[in-house]
Amino acid sequence: MWLRASFFGLVLMVMALPGADATAQDKRIRVQMQSNFASTVGVLGPNAQYTVETIKKVTGGTVDIRFFEPGALVPASQAFDAVSSGALDSAWATPGFWTGKDIAFAVYSTVPFGPDGGEYLAWMKHGGGEKLLQALYAKYGIHSMLCNLIAPEASGWFRKEIKTLDDLKGLKMRFFGLGANVMQKLGVATQLLQAGEIYQALQLGTIDATEFSMPSMDLTLGFHQVAKYYYFPGWHQQSTFGDMIWNKAKWDSLSEAQKAQVTASCDSAVLNGFALSEYAQFAALKELKDKGVNFMTWDKSFLDAYKKAWEEVANEQAQKSPEFKKAWDSLKQFRADYSIWRERAYLR
Repeated sequence: MWLRASFFGLVLMVMALPGADATAQDKRIRVQMQSNFASTVGVLGPNAQYTVETIKKVTGGTVDIRFFEPGALVPASQAFDAVSSGALDSAWATPGFWTGKDIAFAVYSTVPFGPDGGEYLAWMKHGGGEKLLQALYAKYGIHSMLCNLIAPEASGWFRKEIKTLDDLKGLKMRFFGLGANVMQKLGVATQLLQAGEIYQALQLGTIDATEFSMPSMDLTLGFHQVAKYYYFPGWHQQSTFGDMIWNKAKWDSLSEAQKAQVTASCDSAVLNGFALSEYAQFAALKELKDKGVNFMTWDKSFLDAYKKAWEEVANEQAQKSPEFKKAWDSLKQFRADYSIWRERAYLR
């Protein structure tokens, strides 16, 4: 198991800090944090609230973060620029939303046919991934805290059954991250919509299909009411990181003790988010089945086509973006080394 007793010890030790003299002397920092995910969205909403509450408790209230719903302060698509400029203190999202700045951000969020949670976390925390991510964010005056990690997603909701690869051609589909580039290779017209925009687009026929996340999240957004074919596995997102981004000047205004407390709180939130995402799915699947949803599994011909297209996408993006190449080369090398352990240690 990738969770170690020392991790829990660290969190418990830092949680004891509110009574310490250093915390008592820290000045009160107020932080406005806008989420790119509504508080009502399964797993992501509760874990954002968990993070805010944990930081407040651990810091003894000296870091007071106020949670705002998507669009409450700035349009969700503008959150990155707002944090970069200092117009917004912080945002809760995922690096994959910022590919308009650099496609490399996607590698630190999720990659098609990528690692599961344990392997991904190992690369981020000890294999150099998080250091590369921080260096990329630093170009924009932003500091990132990894605060969420979720288990595999579903592959998407479709109005009609997909029987052949030709059935994908011409479809209009909401798709996230690098998986969207893969679908484009197969003739799908993709667009990235925020969570609150998807249902209406699907209902009105503006899109024919959508992927968003895992069953417990998709259930809260009501996609089953307008699309009945739900495909698995989520080849495009086997695990996904989320982060809390801070304006660098705002982050630097925290004391060293406060920074350590926020960091430990976010480590705790990664654990909470991953465990919650694993826990919440079977009940959601049972409910979706009762609502008449058809659970579908991609056969080998589809998965082979997706993987082939992904390899083309990865090579193309590495040629276009030096930052992508840096991230992708690092992750590829780590996965090659990790396979020595994975192939011997884990049941398959």
